[in-house]
Order: sequence, then structure tokens, then C-alpha cells
Amino acid sequence: MYPGNPDVINWSAEMARWRVENEQKYYCNYCQVDITTLRVKCADCNDFDLCLECFSSGAELGNHTRDHDYQIVDQGNFSLCESEWTALEELAVLEGIEQYGYGNWEEIADHIGNKTSQEVIEFYQERFIHGNLGKSCIPEESPYKVVDHTSSKDGPLSPSLSTPPQPPAELTLQEQQELGYMPLRDDFEREYDNEAESMVSTLAVNYDDDDLETALKLAQVDMFLRRLKERQRRKRIAREYGLVGIFFNKQKQQAKRKLSKDEKELRDKMKVFSQFHASEQHEQFFENLQKEKQMRSRIKELMRYRRNGITKLEECSEYEAARYKREKRKENKKKMASPAASKKGGALAGGKKPEEKEGKKSADEKDSGSDSEKYQGIKSAPCFNLLSEREKTLCSSMGMNPAKYMTVKTIIIKDHVQRRQGIPTKTRYPQNLDKLHRKRIISFLADSGWITVG
Repeated sequence: MYPGNPDVINWSAEMARWRVENEQKYYCNYCQVDITTLRVKCADCNDFDLCLECFSSGAELGNHTRDHDYQIVDQGNFSLCESEWTALEELAVLEGIEQYGYGNWEEIADHIGNKTSQEVIEFYQERFIHGNLGKSCIPEESPYKVVDHTSSKDGPLSPSLSTPPQPPAELTLQEQQELGYMPLRDDFEREYDNEAESMVSTLAVNYDDDDLETALKLAQVDMFLRRLKERQRRKRIAREYGLVGIFFNKQKQQAKRKLSKDEKELRDKMKVFSQFHASEQHEQFFENLQKEKQMRSRIKELMRYRRNGITKLEECSEYEAARYKREKRKENKKKMASPAASKKGGALAGGKKPEEKEGKKSADEKDSGSDSEKYQGIKSAPCFNLLSEREKTLCSSMGMNPAKYMTVKTIIIKDHVQRRQGIPTKTRYPQNLDKLHRKRIISFLADSGWITVG
């Protein structure tokens, strides 16, 4: 409320008198022009005001010099260059850039109060970069010979910028707090080699450095870069192999076949190479080693056939059957020739005559040699000639048709190959197949090396 006498009834006359008494007029101390609307007041001199024209020309009078501090006495609601921006808003733009930094246009716009960030960007570029001020103050070429060591030629300073960002790890809030994990940054509070940044934290580029100092600083940056790459490599391995999930026992148990003893030993030996492969590449590497091992074994087998004069695949089954019989005879001879077997055989014989033993031996040889009688039930069946000697014996003991056996064998081997390749399968056996017969066939194929059971 304006000051006045409370006893005066005519408030309008009192207010008019107050305006006349308190209204002051200011004149430029240099040119004596009326500057009541806007003036530049010297902060060092007592009661010294200048108009804008005298201030811009650097007028000096008495003790006043042009390098004195000053302040603009007005609301600033005037335009400097005939634009929509007032002098106060332009001043707020420069203050905002000084306070919040170049590029933080949202904060600068909030500092001004009535402008958007896009309007602030356009005004600053038009006035201070592309305008006369920018052309006069910003040189076209930098006078300093500065080399950008973070260019794409040698790769960025941070190796994380050269690789696409990985998706955040799926962890609960409690697990994130336990690991110090920040999912939005895909980063940890404490990284591998956490003190690596101390190497370059105190480095500064000085233009008066000699060549030796510059080379020393570049060497420190190179060492820091290598440590960052090692940190990123370890994070990538931990992500690809799911080590974070394993740490919390969250790794999903995938349905994988059980490895044999030889495969486990081979996998343990090849584990040292996992640091050079991704997870899928290492699995493919192991599968290729298994295939190589099988191929080498098959090549040795074919070379053995060739040394024994076999040149056709059809003759291999006959050769294997004959070899099996020879090995069986050798084993029987060794058993009979051993002292314990001879003693036990004599005690069990109970004084039997040599003629009886000789007759029994000849009968066994006769039974083993007569294939027509041995395979009498299945010899005339289809697909009989496609079976090996051991398969003929198996079908004869089970009383199974050879064609049905070939069908079941094909289904089992095809299912085994698909499971090795990771293809989901649903095995469908013939409806009239006995479970006991199916188990015997699977066991036979596993013993013969067709499939691996585990």
C-alpha cells in the first residue's frame, strides 16, 4: 500500500500527490539526455548514469572509466536487435548456458521461463553462432594442432561404445542390490579392475608439453584402453555363458543327453579354449571334434578291411561274422587251456571218457556251422540278406521278422541323430512291438556302436 495520511478521505488526490513527489527523472551524465526509461548505472561511481549510446561508445567522464562495473536499471523489456527476444531473455540465455552447460536446452528453457527448448536452440544458433557475433568470435580453423585420439580410425576410447549394447540381465531387485547391478546402464558398481580409471584421472592436455610428455600421456591412455577392453571381454563372457544366473542357481536346466566317459574327458580337455569362443561356437567346436573322432575311427576300420583283401561293403558283414567266430574260438581255447579251468573241468567231468568230450565238441561245432538250421525260421523272410551275422542271431533269438527289425532299427537311429542335432522328436514304434524286444534292440545297437545311450 502506498504511504499516506490515513485521515485523508480523498484517496485519489493523495495517490496523485505521492506519484508527483516520488517520480524521479534521470539524465545521462555525459550527454545530458533524458534516460528515465532505461539507463546504465555505474557500480563504482556514486550517482553516475549513462544512456545506451554513450555506454556503447565507451564514454569516460571524471573518475568514471569504461572498465567500471555496471548494471542495467530497467525491466529489460526491450529488444536489442529488433527481434521478439527482449534483452532480459537474451541475458537469461547466456546465464543458463553458463550455469547448466551448452546442450542442456531443457534446463536453459526452464531458467528463462517462457521459452521452449527448440526456440532457445534456434535463437542461440542464429544469434551467437551463425550471426555476426559468431562469425567475429568463432574462427573458421582452430589455431591449435589438436589430434583426436578417439576417432573411429583407432576405435573409441571406451570399448563398450564399439559393440552393440546387450540386453539387461534378468535379475530380481534383491539380486541387483546384492551384485550392485544397474540394469538401465547394464553396469556394476564395482567392475573388474575397478581402479583402471586412476591411470588417466589426472591427465591433462597442455599445449606447452614437449614430445616426450605427450608420448608418455598417450602411452597411459593406451594402457587404460587395454584394461577397459579386458573388462568388457570378461563381461561379455559372463553374459554369453550365463555366469550371473549360475551364481544365483537360476540357470535353466535344459534337457541334454548324458555324455559318455570319453566325451566328458574330451570336453574337460577342450574347456581351456572356451575363452576364445562364444557359447554356441564352443558347442559347435566340440561337436566337430566328435565328428572328427568318428571319421578317424571309420577310416581305420576301412583300412583294416582293405588290408584283409575286402574291397566291397557287402563283404564286410561276412568278414565281421567270421572274425567274431575266430575270436570266440580263441577265447574258448584260452579258457580250456588255463590251469583253473582244466582242474575245474576235470572235477565236473566225473571221469567222463575222452570220447564223450570229443563227441560233445564236434556237436557244438556242428551246431555253430549249420546256418540253415540256426536261421530256419527267418531265412526265407524278406530283408534277411541285409542283416549281419549278429543281427541274424538277434532276430532268430527273439523270433522277430527281419523286415520289422530293420524298421525298428531305422526309427531308433533316426531318433538318435535328431536328438544329437537338438531337434525335438517323438518316437513312434510299431504297435505290436514288445518292450523287452525294444530294449534288447537298443542295447544291441549301443554295443555295436550305432548309437550312444546315456
